[in-house]
Amino acid sequence: MRWTPGKRSANLRDLRGTSGGAKLGVGGTVILLVLSLVFGKDLLSGFGQGAASSGAQSERASSPEEERLVDFVSFVLDDTEAVWTQVFSQTGQRYPAPQLTLFTDSVRSGCGVGESAMGPFYCPADRTAYVDLGFYRELKARFGAPGDFAQAYVLAHEIGHHVQNVLGIERKLRQLQAARPSEKNALSVRMELQADCFAGVWAHSTAKRDLLDAGDAEEALRAASAIGDDRLQKAATGRVNPETWTHGSSAQRVAWFKRGMQGGRVEDCDTFAEGSR
Repeated sequence: MRWTPGKRSANLRDLRGTSGGAKLGVGGTVILLVLSLVFGKDLLSGFGQGAASSGAQSERASSPEEERLVDFVSFVLDDTEAVWTQVFSQTGQRYPAPQLTLFTDSVRSGCGVGESAMGPFYCPADRTAYVDLGFYRELKARFGAPGDFAQAYVLAHEIGHHVQNVLGIERKLRQLQAARPSEKNALSVRMELQADCFAGVWAHSTAKRDLLDAGDAEEALRAASAIGDDRLQKAATGRVNPETWTHGSSAQRVAWFKRGMQGGRVEDCDTFAEGSR
């Protein structure tokens, strides 16, 4: 992706090197992730919301490579803000910019305690996306999805959840899930696929502005495919159970990102319409 380092975003909060939540440990987190997929229940968030810690701190040196990555995610954050501000203005709406918090290992959020093994996440309560930069190393080494535009896609997906929050979609989804508990996972899948599509809307703008290098779109598509529920379930348990999916299959995630990127329109991203999946 073509970008230049500049002043870091005013909406970026850097908490790397501080531990902001209770420690579950990587092994325990992996076990809860697997059990969440098997039983179709979010066991991790329940742990996080009930946890407390003394807020112990640990100092960690940051390499020049990691500092460049911070510059990059700061650039992507500001660029998504510019794009969504323009999109919202076309319908006479104001886009309130989200915050991005970088953390190490664990972090306190408005939605409870988050751990790095959970991956990047967005909290609607404090309108903040949370990212442990170690996830990007895992995206490359474990999931086979290297490249800066793969990293950009991950952040753009979380910003897509912010767009849903601002538009009131997130609130309506929670109401639907409460009213239709048997459809909770299926509704979650539609929510996640829409965030993928919104990430594609931003990617459409980057392509129009000639910010993409050859192969960038393929990097994002590999990342979307790598973190599909079917691939993660297969790797974790050796089985695939669509009824317990919460984010969508690899094919679904790729398809909806491509749809947003090709059309560049919010109205193309109605994953809740009948027959949209």
